[in-house]
Amino acid sequence: MQNKSFVKNILHGIRTRLGKILNNPYGHVGINRLRLIRYKHLEPGKLRTQHILGKELSFLSSTELLHGINEIFLDEIYKQDLPAEPYIIDCGANIGLSVIYMKWKYPGAEIVAFEPDEQNFNLLEKNVRSFGFSRVTLKKEAVWIENTILKFASEGSMSSKIETVKNGGTIDVKAIRLKDYLNRKVDFLKIDIEGAEFLVIKDIRDNLHFVNNLFVEYHGNFIQQNELAELIDVIKNCGFTYYIKEATEVYKTPFTRTKNPLIPYDIQLNIFCFREPN
Repeated sequence: MQNKSFVKNILHGIRTRLGKILNNPYGHVGINRLRLIRYKHLEPGKLRTQHILGKELSFLSSTELLHGINEIFLDEIYKQDLPAEPYIIDCGANIGLSVIYMKWKYPGAEIVAFEPDEQNFNLLEKNVRSFGFSRVTLKKEAVWIENTILKFASEGSMSSKIETVKNGGTIDVKAIRLKDYLNRKVDFLKIDIEGAEFLVIKDIRDNLHFVNNLFVEYHGNFIQQNELAELIDVIKNCGFTYYIKEATEVYKTPFTRTKNPLIPYDIQLNIFCFREPN
């Protein structure tokens, strides 16, 4: 009897491991197992295409593509209950996965999407055109606290960001004041702008009453923790309830503070802000 139980447990363990190996959650959006394996080993920088939800998506980095699909389409971090035709502002649209997701969920959505990185914007434009979306306005501009020209570190990736200090390797980009766009009801405001979110949130605080659901990806270092505390205070004082998840596991062992030197931040958080029903 013990031998039969032992063999049964062994077989169950084998089936479980095989299931994990053969399981492909990316098949949900159209990426088969063989292509998934290949994508995990491709060097970035070459223009490639992949059919997502039956349409052609263009991208440069397979690593960032898989990360974005996992976060947006599999984990569905932007999943929420919105009206049939919501008004959405997407700050930091990258190559368009968030736009595609929201239009997939809400075909009647009106979306204004900002992306200042030229490579990313070209892909964003190409992908929105490929999907044939209407009521989507694309702006090759950074969101900021004033209408101006900013220095911008253009990486052609998710790490492109505004530089507030003079630095080599930057380009000039047009920036708009986000506050000027918050003059009507916004069903969902997404802010993922690689470190500029603290100043922008402070600047728009008086207009956040127009916003129902707010997503902020916070990027910061330990010496900026007073900024994180102030950002949370702004969110609370504007009537939002919030929930925080770690966006990136920067430190596996925080007490030792040993991390990947390629990650420029100490803290990356996803902050989900919503209003409780009356």
